[in-house]
Amino acid sequence: MTATAERIVAGDLRTLARAATDIENGRPEARTLLSELASHTGRALVAGFTGPAGAGKSTLLDQLVAEVRRDNRTVAVLAVDPSSPYTGGAILGDRIRLERHYTDPGVFIRSVASRGTLGGVAAATSDLISLCDAAGRDVIFVETVGVGQAETEIARVAQIVVVVLVPSMGDHVQALKAGLLETADLFVINKSDLPGAEQLERDLEQMQSLSNGAKPPILQTIARDGTGVRALLDTLNSHPRRERHRKSRIRIAVANYNSVVRALRAHGVRVIEESDGQTVVPHDDVLLELIKEQEC
Repeated sequence: MTATAERIVAGDLRTLARAATDIENGRPEARTLLSELASHTGRALVAGFTGPAGAGKSTLLDQLVAEVRRDNRTVAVLAVDPSSPYTGGAILGDRIRLERHYTDPGVFIRSVASRGTLGGVAAATSDLISLCDAAGRDVIFVETVGVGQAETEIARVAQIVVVVLVPSMGDHVQALKAGLLETADLFVINKSDLPGAEQLERDLEQMQSLSNGAKPPILQTIARDGTGVRALLDTLNSHPRRERHRKSRIRIAVANYNSVVRALRAHGVRVIEESDGQTVVPHDDVLLELIKEQEC
């Protein structure tokens, strides 16, 4: 393992931040680093927060981070902000809500520009999750941009998808039904002190009654004062979707790895099978290219 990988596994924040930048910029050494760190991933709780703009996702995450730290656990927050279609720039303003955690070494906050990627997340989100996981973060929260019915990419990268809604949405629930709401593992009605919270919960329950599948829990919170946030964190910690997602990612990783090994042999790259069943391959540019192909 390289010195950089060792520092990340040890939790060094500066090295973690520099590696995150390399991943976002698509530097070749970042791919090598992620391969080194792969064996140290798979332990973190990964929850994705999505929903319409203005639902209070950032404020809710601020309260959740505080609760995680009260449990003496470390946390990473990946906040995705939209990039301008004209200049490519992004304000990266979601982290403003988390300013009270800036000096806490147990909290790693990373603003991520979407860079034109559709689906509510950035292209590098999955790799950044793996990086923070390898760095020993116990909990990883991913906040998407404000989304509509088609932006459901968060379901691919997070173990648990939390859809945050607000009262007085009216027909907006019907508009979202065909996409975003179907990805939810958990519904949160934030700003539940506003009129219409109970009606929104009834609307969601009615929507769920039309489905034969699992019915995600519905929680109410007031992020401004922390009401309901502890119950939300407890639900995330015990949600059965977390383990199912972890096993699914392992199956995909194994399948992709086996495909890479077969392709390596076809390219004449030497592959050594050890007695304990592990596969060892030499560092080779061909390997990196094949891994990229498998991940596309």
